[in-house]
Amino acid sequence: MVLRSASWVFFSPVPVPGRPGPPERAGRGQDDEMDSHDGQRDPDSALILEGIRALHIRMDELEGRVMSVDPAYIVDPAGTADTASHPDPTSHPDPARPAGPSGPAATAGPASRADSAGHSGPVGPAGFAGPAGGRGRFGGGRFGFVPAWRRPTEGEARWQVSVAVAVAVALQFPLPGRLVLLHPDWLLPALEGLLLLALVTANPRRINRESRALRLLGLTFAALLSLANAFSVAQLVIGLVNGTMGNTAGPLLVTGGSIWLTNVIVWGLWYWEFDRGGPVARANADRMYPDFQFAQMATPQLAPPDWEPAFADYLYLSFTNAAAFSPTDVLPLSRWSKMAMTAQATVSIVTVALVVARAVNILK
Repeated sequence: MVLRSASWVFFSPVPVPGRPGPPERAGRGQDDEMDSHDGQRDPDSALILEGIRALHIRMDELEGRVMSVDPAYIVDPAGTADTASHPDPTSHPDPARPAGPSGPAATAGPASRADSAGHSGPVGPAGFAGPAGGRGRFGGGRFGFVPAWRRPTEGEARWQVSVAVAVAVALQFPLPGRLVLLHPDWLLPALEGLLLLALVTANPRRINRESRALRLLGLTFAALLSLANAFSVAQLVIGLVNGTMGNTAGPLLVTGGSIWLTNVIVWGLWYWEFDRGGPVARANADRMYPDFQFAQMATPQLAPPDWEPAFADYLYLSFTNAAAFSPTDVLPLSRWSKMAMTAQATVSIVTVALVVARAVNILK
């Protein structure tokens, strides 16, 4: 009986909304004969159809877990989403739908459908529906949440990068005069300090203001730090090779340590400025593909839902690359990031090798 019912369910025509049904048969004898067996087939058919529906729901759930879910498509099982405060940016008004009262039931157009729990909302890219927004800030839907680094956020705090670059500026003061790019010695650090003050004034708390002038100002500041440190590295290497520098181990180690640490901060600043278009572009989620893959990106279930890379993460990346001369737990994905890490590791190897070798030779 189950096999007969299954064959009848799968091979019998099922009407689909919006499509014309099959043509009427000329004879009614077969219909009357099938109607006589409806009492026997109805229980088994209902079970089979319920199983098919459950299978479709499970497939939708699996598809939702595998594919990336936009926050506007996260299902809120508790129905607590505020559609007024979390509008769906991808939804379009239905011109054929008359104006009516607001609310999830009134605003759902033909582009939305109800899920198995009875919730309706815009149909997402994977075919499942949910109300605009999610529970709270990160959603609490049945399909999980969208990581913060993949959606617009309020931007990272300014203080981390400000403290780091202030240290890089201060590390230029103990350098000998021959390793300084501009004279007097205080001129370049003062200019860098003014640029830093302008950047902090423009975005004192959060780096989320999009401006071409601010972007150019930030890149100019990073370029000045890089140029000054590159000149110091070149002069130090030339002096060590020619034997005109490094007569005492203590000052040599201080100079080499200052240059190496400045190199770490500068390269961390470059990684931070260019990964996915920079801090403002990351806050606005303008670019999909990252240039660096952090461990929290590969395993988001091990990180808080609001985690996103900040300057401290890029500083750690720069430090490990300068110390181990290779990536550790952060992988470069784009070609420019690989070439940048190669250049940083090369500079670090040369600086550490020459300074340590000269210092050990002096101590002997």
